[in-house]
Amino acid sequence: MSTDTRTQDPDGQGAPVGRRLLLGTVAAGAAALVAAPVLRRGLEAGLGAAADRDPTGLTGLLPNGGGFRYYSVAASVPERGPADYRLRVDGLVERPMTYDLAALRAMPQTRVVRDVQCVTGWRVPGTSFEGVPVMRLLDAAGVRPEGRALRFTCFDGTYTESLTLPQARRDDVMVALSMQDRPLEHGHGGPARLYVAPMYFYKSAKWLSGITVTHEAEPGYWEELGYDVDAWVGRSNGRDDAPTV
Repeated sequence: MSTDTRTQDPDGQGAPVGRRLLLGTVAAGAAALVAAPVLRRGLEAGLGAAADRDPTGLTGLLPNGGGFRYYSVAASVPERGPADYRLRVDGLVERPMTYDLAALRAMPQTRVVRDVQCVTGWRVPGTSFEGVPVMRLLDAAGVRPEGRALRFTCFDGTYTESLTLPQARRDDVMVALSMQDRPLEHGHGGPARLYVAPMYFYKSAKWLSGITVTHEAEPGYWEELGYDVDAWVGRSNGRDDAPTV
């Protein structure tokens, strides 16, 4: 009996063309996995730069590869780096302090991995932030007895936020310098931003430049427009999202 060697599989593992196609597909998939973080970072940087120059705010409606949206309440935000970034801690304290980026990076860091939850509904799961706990900066400055809250200001010149002193002293509230194990990029509020893990993300003010100890919590930018001052995920703003803690 004759056989057709053109279709016979001599080793029982499929036709040679099929193996080559499979190996090529696997290789392409592996290359895509390697390239994905680079492409995502490029997309994030591009959207962040576009958002900085977009007075309409429409770029904030576009998701990027990391799941975040870009929001800025200022028409443009200057970039700051090691040469010109400063964080001022003042107000009702014994020792007003000013930190540059090198000083903040030299301090003991805390790493927190939580979901990021926006009050508009989107969530980015398992996002890591690393930085200096706010309570460490407060202890260094020495909060006076009449100090009961903090006011946060930003170098965009517009955004503000606030926390009570007990909220700010949580170990998951920090001046973040890294996100997802990389230095915090400008589009994500770098080189340093406030990160308040258990609250909606509008509390985590980007481009942080000042921490002022005050007598009481003062409504921040979005709170003046109706958002809750206490922004616990799932327990404020009329939402029932699963808590991030």
